[in-house]
Amino acid sequence: MAEDILTDLAPLIARHPWFQARAKMAVAVLKQMHLLAPARVLDAGCGWGLTLAALEKNGYHAAGLDISRRSLERLDRPDRQLIEADLTQPLPTGTPVYDAVLALDVIEHLDDDRTAVTRLAQLVRPGGALVVSVPALPELFSEFDAVQGHRRRYTPDTLRQAFASSGLRLERTLWWGSWMVPVLRRQRRKPASPSGASPAQIYRRYLNLPPWPGTWALRLAFAVDAIRALRFDPRTGTSLFALARCLG
Repeated sequence: MAEDILTDLAPLIARHPWFQARAKMAVAVLKQMHLLAPARVLDAGCGWGLTLAALEKNGYHAAGLDISRRSLERLDRPDRQLIEADLTQPLPTGTPVYDAVLALDVIEHLDDDRTAVTRLAQLVRPGGALVVSVPALPELFSEFDAVQGHRRRYTPDTLRQAFASSGLRLERTLWWGSWMVPVLRRQRRKPASPSGASPAQIYRRYLNLPPWPGTWALRLAFAVDAIRALRFDPRTGTSLFALARCLG
């Protein structure tokens, strides 16, 4: 993802209902997998730090990993463990292992998602968990995906394939964001952004929020959707979560 998206848009991301809801969903999935605080959890691809903060708020011993030094510098503080690493390369010697690793909207940015999942598995202790989220439904691929550097959107089958030979047991996949599917279908028909627009400008265009009470309605929709997703009810969505265990 472009550095200006990661750094310039941090205040917008911090208050956006989608990112807040994804962080809450990740914590809820950990609890459903019986990984309770104060478990040690790594947020791989910690980016803007929303999930990292949500983990800390819920009492987890949280650490962050990212390829972007600028992002890590913005998140740095004395009580945080932060790791600079590239999942396309071997992990640094001595990298610790964790009770759980989250990789939220990470592997779709990489050409070789299987190798990335295998490297993520190396960060999980035996019996621990890896939770991966990805954008779903290839037919929804749009300019918004392209500007983020997405290589693909997933189906349940292609997400399962990313876990092949990883040393992980994929327990479940679940859909998230079912109510957003028609929204993204309409968004896909948007005219392309003006020529010369920066990645951050394009990204901001797609994250425009309605005036109040529209943002309140979005938060309510995500809250209801999370309840349904954790029951494995939806049969579609704009994201997929994979819940896996390290066989060790």
